[in-house]
Amino acid sequence: MNIAVNKTLAELAYDGMLLPHPRLEDWKWTNLRVLIDRPYPPRLKVAAAPKEIERLLKRDPLAKLAQARIVFVNGEFAEDYSNLPTDGDVRVRHHLAPITAEAEPVLDMNAAFATGGVEIEIASNIDAPVAIVHVATDGEARTIATRHRVKVADGASATLFETHLGEGAYLANSVVDITVGANAKLDRVKLEIESSSAIHLAHAVITLGANVLLRDFTLTSGARVNRQNGTLAFKGENADGKIAGSYLLSGRQHADTRLVIDHQVPKCTSRELFKCVMDENARGVFQGKAIVRPGAQKTDGKQSSHALLLSETAEFDAKPELEIYADDVACGHGATSGDIDHNHLFYLQSRGIPEAEAKSMLIGAFVGEAFDTISHDGVRDVLTRFAGKWLVNHKEEAR
Repeated sequence: MNIAVNKTLAELAYDGMLLPHPRLEDWKWTNLRVLIDRPYPPRLKVAAAPKEIERLLKRDPLAKLAQARIVFVNGEFAEDYSNLPTDGDVRVRHHLAPITAEAEPVLDMNAAFATGGVEIEIASNIDAPVAIVHVATDGEARTIATRHRVKVADGASATLFETHLGEGAYLANSVVDITVGANAKLDRVKLEIESSSAIHLAHAVITLGANVLLRDFTLTSGARVNRQNGTLAFKGENADGKIAGSYLLSGRQHADTRLVIDHQVPKCTSRELFKCVMDENARGVFQGKAIVRPGAQKTDGKQSSHALLLSETAEFDAKPELEIYADDVACGHGATSGDIDHNHLFYLQSRGIPEAEAKSMLIGAFVGEAFDTISHDGVRDVLTRFAGKWLVNHKEEAR
């Protein structure tokens, strides 16, 4: 898939050879030809008033937890709002690194349209989280594309936050390429809480060395259309990778996550856990594929996705896949979906708890299992409060 840089996404939407469509198995539930319904010109400059930027930055739930913050406003690095790491073991360069993964639609769009990005190199143990914050201000519909590369050196450890905030109608295309060296540890937390009129397309490319510990979590609650791809490749033995996520969707929101876990070497462990909540006419999709290559013996891989449907018109689609070419492995998958437990709801209401508050408590308990995969105590607390308020907030907005 080759994209001419001077084409807009509106032009691409009418080029049958370029944008993915439901006849492609990986895009069965997300038809970008239909969902990209207006022109989103790339590299369109939109002026942003300082008050707009500051107001959006205040919405970042993780703002108080990160000492170092790298801010991008409308796809461009914003030095005035950034607080770069002062530790000499963290190096930050403003640099659009080349894409290392196999070509696919989101990556190809990013290669054509990206305007800003950073390369972060972490050489030792970093206690304070490093945050990359993306802000999109209200303005003319446009494409905002960023690309970042993160390198965690052998034996190092770090916590990385990635937050996406915005107002208005725009298309965000975000790519993160992460390499974690041998005996290193990385905790990554991504929050997608953008404008309800936005489209969010993303791809995370993660490569793990030997004896690595990875904890990766994504909360998806913003944007009217959300497609996130992830590829995790085990390159060294005895690595442990856990990927978790939660959807909190309402209205006509559409979120689709496609993960590929590639076990290339023996004795590695992978876990995928997604807890998704959909209300009204929202639709959630989870597609998880685990590949166990020849020779990758002693692989331990499991994936599970669970949906809580708060209305009869909400929908959840799950497609778990296992592709195994080794004979000494322990792999499995599972998926469930259903309504809220009315016995539990009745019990809480019988104790004098209002229905909305009781439902919020049950939603918080449901997604809490995914939150528990996060190592950072402060992040877990923030997300628990966010989930608890989500139902009430979106009902008030609907009124």
